[in-house]
Amino acid sequence: MDGQGTERTDGTGGTGGTGSTGGTGGTESDGRVSGGGREDEDVPDIGPPRSPETDSSETDPPPPDTGPPRPPETDPRPPETDPPPPDDPRTGIAALSLPYRVGVALALAVVAVAVCVHLGMVFLHVAPANTVSKRHAATVDAWIYPEFEQNWKLFAPNPLQQNVAVQVRAQIRTPDGGERTTGWHDLSAADGRAIDGNPVPSHTQQNSLRRAWDYYVATHDGDNRATGPRGTLAETYVRRLVVLRLTREGVTGEGGVVERVQVRSSTSNVEPPAWSEEKIALEPVYRVLPWWQVPDEERAGGTG
Repeated sequence: MDGQGTERTDGTGGTGGTGSTGGTGGTESDGRVSGGGREDEDVPDIGPPRSPETDSSETDPPPPDTGPPRPPETDPRPPETDPPPPDDPRTGIAALSLPYRVGVALALAVVAVAVCVHLGMVFLHVAPANTVSKRHAATVDAWIYPEFEQNWKLFAPNPLQQNVAVQVRAQIRTPDGGERTTGWHDLSAADGRAIDGNPVPSHTQQNSLRRAWDYYVATHDGDNRATGPRGTLAETYVRRLVVLRLTREGVTGEGGVVERVQVRSSTSNVEPPAWSEEKIALEPVYRVLPWWQVPDEERAGGTG
């Protein structure tokens, strides 16, 4: 509208008039409003509104003057360091003292030498006859027999297919002066019962009776006559063994004395499997030896 001022409201709440074109309206200068040729009032010059996010010069005071930078303070004490990790604890032979380690090493060396010697002796025993085994036959036999005897019966083309049992009966003199004859006692069956269910049976329980009988058969013919100088030794061995077994098993009774013994073997063929067409006799075959007189020094238990 010509000749009249219009009011507006700025950011500070002040008022002023603005003139139109060709009139005497007021003009805005330096934050003051003039209208009609006169100055209404003084308005503080606050300038345009400022955003607090972009200008922080009036809100953040300048940092105080602290002078030149100081060097960092140093601790006169030496820096603490972590202790070194402990050494791994020793185990096994290394944990032993020096004398014990030397003893263990010597023991292992002795065991290694003994194992090598044993393997060498067994090899010479089972290997075909050669110059070394013939020259040292006595030494090899002394090492092998009776504990480490080896044979090839299990791996032979025709392995043993018979069960051989050694049985014995005896004439006992009773304390009142009488005599009685026992029945047949199956010593092989007793050995079988002793080792049945035993994971580590004794060598004597397994082989002493069997080896004694094999030794006797090898040194005697079909008529029980000795075929060499070892025949008498084999007979004595079997006799002492059966008397010892009878005494230990209490066959003689209290106060009884073994005067004579008679030994026999019972040989029966192993029954073939059901799918086999082989026909063999299953009835046992007996080999009966004559009565042997027991010397006085053997009657106490067969040991002489």
